[in-house]
Amino acid sequence: MLEKERFFFTKMSGAGNDFVVIDNRSEIIKNKTEFARAVCDRKWGIGADGILLLEKSYCAAFTMQYYNADGSYGGMCGNGGRCISRFAFDHHVINQPSFSFEALEHVYSARIESDGVTLTMKDPTNVMLRQKVSFDGMELLYHFVDTGSPHCVIFIQENASAFDSQLTMIEVEQIGRKIRQHSLFKPMGGVNVNFVKINSKNSLSIRTYERGVEAETLACGTGSIAATAIAHSNENILPPCTVLTKSGENLKVNFESQNGCIRNVALFGSAHVMFEGSILFDWSTNTMMS
Repeated sequence: MLEKERFFFTKMSGAGNDFVVIDNRSEIIKNKTEFARAVCDRKWGIGADGILLLEKSYCAAFTMQYYNADGSYGGMCGNGGRCISRFAFDHHVINQPSFSFEALEHVYSARIESDGVTLTMKDPTNVMLRQKVSFDGMELLYHFVDTGSPHCVIFIQENASAFDSQLTMIEVEQIGRKIRQHSLFKPMGGVNVNFVKINSKNSLSIRTYERGVEAETLACGTGSIAATAIAHSNENILPPCTVLTKSGENLKVNFESQNGCIRNVALFGSAHVMFEGSILFDWSTNTMMS
């Protein structure tokens, strides 16, 4: 490995969830953890919630490797999946609007639309309803589900004694950090925490504290699917469901319900290119250079 190397990147946003996307099929990036930490730093780097590395696959068009801003290897990222799909299409990695890609040993289907990208996601698993978590004298009712990443879903209507009806007033980072690090979730490496308000039979609003970013993000694709899945089980929320994110953009979650089980989940939303450029990276210090 050279001491200093130049990389070309694309900065992208999926409904406000932002990423640095790099074609790594030639395996130019080796120390991905340190690279992600430096590049995602919002003061000294490009700034992002995570990095998306497009790599070779033997069973699909490409593999998506996702690293969080803290350098940890991420779970599946729905917003990231849409962004890397748009990147692959724009950069002629694939030449048709419908294709598949690999992430975490699972193959996902993508379709490029005129106004966004649709992903067919994993079916929700490991559902646990009506659990309780206690900390700092507060007790909250929550639900758990794995949608490619583990998610804790908290409906403000079910926790009226702790929250008022305004989702905007919740201290997402303070409360989310306590739950993300709670002993209940340590065996799985922590959890993403979603605060959700049900607006109607097919509409939710959501705010998410994401592990690995260790902060509230402007949107979370797998979190939006988690919230919709639990809302369908609890409140008979009907597909397709519109999920209003912190960024102000909507994600759309569609699915089929069979005998109480959710199948064939599809996530639709934006995937915008924000800017492109190159960086010179010093591997000896793990820092970006001008």
